Amino acid sequence: MVEETSSKPLYEKIFENVKQDIVAAKYGIGERIPSEKELADAYGVSRITSKKALELLAAERLIVRKPGKGSFVADAERDFADSAVAVQEPPGAAPTKMVSIGLVITDFGNSYGTGLIYGMEEAAREHDCFLVLRRSFGIPDNEDASIQKLLELGVDGLIVFPAQGEYFSAEILKLVIEHFPLVLVDRHLKGVAAASISTAHADAARNATEYLFDLGHRHIAFLSPPTDTTAVEERIEGFIQAHAEQGVAVDRELWINAVTSTLPNSFNEANIERDIAIIMRHLQEHPAITAVFAVEYNIALLAREAIVRLGRRIPEDYSVVCFDSPPTSLGGGYAFTHIRQDEEQIGRLAVENVLRIMKGETVPRKRLLGAELMVGESTGPARA
Repeated sequence: MVEETSSKPLYEKIFENVKQDIVAAKYGIGERIPSEKELADAYGVSRITSKKALELLAAERLIVRKPGKGSFVADAERDFADSAVAVQEPPGAAPTKMVSIGLVITDFGNSYGTGLIYGMEEAAREHDCFLVLRRSFGIPDNEDASIQKLLELGVDGLIVFPAQGEYFSAEILKLVIEHFPLVLVDRHLKGVAAASISTAHADAARNATEYLFDLGHRHIAFLSPPTDTTAVEERIEGFIQAHAEQGVAVDRELWINAVTSTLPNSFNEANIERDIAIIMRHLQEHPAITAVFAVEYNIALLAREAIVRLGRRIPEDYSVVCFDSPPTSLGGGYAFTHIRQDEEQIGRLAVENVLRIMKGETVPRKRLLGAELMVGESTGPARA
C-alpha cells in the first residue's frame, strides 16, 4: 500500500513503484504488468487513479498499452523503432505532454465569475497549460458528472467552485483521499482537507456593515438564500461582528433568509415575483428598516424592485449594499455600493496552486484575499 499522508498524488506513487519494479527487472521486456483494475485493488484507489499511473508509464515509454490485452513492458528498439521523437530525445526522457486543468464552476456572469475565469486563463497561458471548463449550475449531480467527465478526459488537476448548499460531493472527497491536484474556490468544505482560495468574506461583510453604521443606519435588513455555504456563513458572521463592535443589538426579525429565486432551478418569473412580494411585505411590516444588506447582487436587484414598487427611493428612503455589482452602462460608476472581490487574483492563484500541487509542493490549506468596498449610487444617510 502507498503512504496516504504524503502530499504527492497517489497516481505518481503508483507510477514510481511500478517504474521501480520495471527497472529492477521484476517485470521483463514484453511481460504483462498489472492492469488498471489490479492496480486499483492493490492500492485501494479508483481506476481513474491507476489509469493515470499507467498513462505516465506509457508517456515515459516504459510500457506499451494494447487495447483488449493489457499493458506490457516495452522493448525500446522494437516498440519505438519508428518514432522520431524516441531518437531525438535522450534515453528515459518523456515526450512533452500538454498540461490541462479542469474547471467546474456553478455559473458566471458580469457581476461575478467572468473575472475569475479571466484570471485563470491568464495564469494558464503564462504557465503554458490549458483550462477546460464545465458549468454545474449549482446542481450537485451536475458537479459530480462534470468531475467524472474531466477525469476521463485526462485532466492533470482540477479547480472546483462547489455547488450551492450543504453538500459534500463524493467526487471531491474521492479526489482529496487520493491526493489528486485539487483547489476549491470561493468557499471551503468543512472537514475536507482540500486547498481553497476565497475572499475574506467575514472581513468584507463587516466593513460594509460598518459603512452603513457610519451613515447612521441602525436597523438593517439582511437578505440571503436558505443555504449554508461557508461563503454565506462568513458574510453573516461579519455582519454580526460589525454590530457587536458598534454596540448595536442584532435584530434577526429584520432578516430574510429564504430568498430562493436566485438559486439553481429556481430562477423563474413566479419565484422572482414571490421573493419581491416577500421583501415588500417585510419592509412594510418593519418600518424602522433604513438599509438593506443583500448577500449577493441578484438579491440586491430583487430588493431594489421591491423598494420601487413600494413607491420609495434609493438611497433617500433605503440604502442598499451587496456583494459584487457590475459597472453602470456608461462605465462611470456603480448602481450599488458593493464589496468587490479580487476575482482575477483568486483565479490566478487557483491555477498556480494546482500546478504547485502537481509538482509535489505544499500549498496553504485556506487562502483568504481581501476585498474592496466600492461606493455606488445606492447608499446615503439614514432617513430620520
